[in-house]
Amino acid sequence: MLRILLLLPLVGALLIAFMPGRNGLLIRRVAMGVAAITLGWALWLASAFDPAIAGVQIFESHVWNPRLGSAFSLGVDGISLPLVWLATLLAFIAVLASAGIKDKPKGYYILILLLEAAMLGVFTARDWSLFYVFWELTLLPLFFLIDRYGGKNRSRAALNFVLYTMGGSVFMLIALLMLYDAAPGHSFDMAVIREGAHLLPEATQVGLFLGLLIGFGVKMPIFPLHGWLPLAHVEAPSPVSILLSGILLKMGSYGLIRAVDTLPAAAVALQGLLMALALVSIVYGGVLAWKQSDLKAMVAYSSVSHMGVVLLGLAALNTAGFTGAVMQMVAHGLVAGALFLLIGLLYERTHTRELADYASLVKVMPRFAFFTVLAFIAAVGMPGTAGFIAELHALIGGFERWGAWMVLLSLTVVISAAYSVRTVGRLFTGPVSDSMRHFPDLTRGEFTAAAVLTAGSLIIGFYPAPMLGLIAATVGRYAGLFAS
Repeated sequence: MLRILLLLPLVGALLIAFMPGRNGLLIRRVAMGVAAITLGWALWLASAFDPAIAGVQIFESHVWNPRLGSAFSLGVDGISLPLVWLATLLAFIAVLASAGIKDKPKGYYILILLLEAAMLGVFTARDWSLFYVFWELTLLPLFFLIDRYGGKNRSRAALNFVLYTMGGSVFMLIALLMLYDAAPGHSFDMAVIREGAHLLPEATQVGLFLGLLIGFGVKMPIFPLHGWLPLAHVEAPSPVSILLSGILLKMGSYGLIRAVDTLPAAAVALQGLLMALALVSIVYGGVLAWKQSDLKAMVAYSSVSHMGVVLLGLAALNTAGFTGAVMQMVAHGLVAGALFLLIGLLYERTHTRELADYASLVKVMPRFAFFTVLAFIAAVGMPGTAGFIAELHALIGGFERWGAWMVLLSLTVVISAAYSVRTVGRLFTGPVSDSMRHFPDLTRGEFTAAAVLTAGSLIIGFYPAPMLGLIAATVGRYAGLFAS
């Protein structure tokens, strides 16, 4: 079943490769159809998944390299399945939002589908060597998507992204090789490596965890490993920014969750460091977002703050914290996807992202205004949104572990509210500029995409029980490692 999930976008990319490049509309429709089928298949996986089981389900394994103890092993649990759903949803939204791509559409849609396959491989891999292969494979399509289809500084942004990520991957690879050496029988199987890693001395675990933290922290990103993020987001095409912020950042936090499970003694020993990095990321990202005048840069820096909440939940090492971390990954994926979608659609119409250039768009584009306000409300984490559920659990987990230090987390709500209210006020108040008086409102497809993402955040916010039930067993197993 999971093989088919990975094969669908690959088959779609292969099919597009044999199509004539001049027929851009047909290529786009094929890519959209493949992305829709992949999304449907991912949702259908729920029928074979039992939320009451904490371990890996829908498992399949095929020997890859018996001499190295590696295998093509796939499976999902209560943490990875929501991320699989999120990845397929945002990939479909990204294709839907790519109508403005007119230059070399064939290569663009091939790269999008290859990126989707690699992302799904990261979330479903149950072998660390396979995980690393898929992790590195995401670099190739992203590099070309930014370098060939991005803004005026696209080459610099693409190079920065690759160098940062590959630099972090070196530390991750060294740590994985050392874990492989410690595993019984020398295997890359995640379960086997976990068994061997638990027997390592605490000092060794700490060193290995720090290597994984650097590798995964670059991708999240956490302070001070975030240098690539703003430039990449600003220069990337908006549909690519949807995937970059909505999914690629979650790969880092997902890997870190697996690292905590593999090296629990190190997680306990470095708990204070993780908490400090989380709080600095939360405050620093929020302040920098508030200072931005470019809309994409503002949302990019806000992602640093939101992913800091994920790190804080992980650092708490308790049920509420882990729950908050996983929920925040889903919540941020939806809200960041919505914001980058809407900003991209606005840029296509106005060819500017500067906040000072806008005024009273509510009179010109009322549907756009409606969804933008909802998206910024969700970004603040207001009650009734998925972000509120996530941040509440992370806050409770933090209070259980550190008490009054969590006041700093509360400050970020004020910072987020400040730049969100400022942005909404600037976009939708004041006199209408003559140059923007006749811009068209959202089309039917654009309306559908924005509605799906904002509705997802609101549904989880008002009725979080199904999502909380889906992740509860797996989260409980993780928290059980630190119960004593």
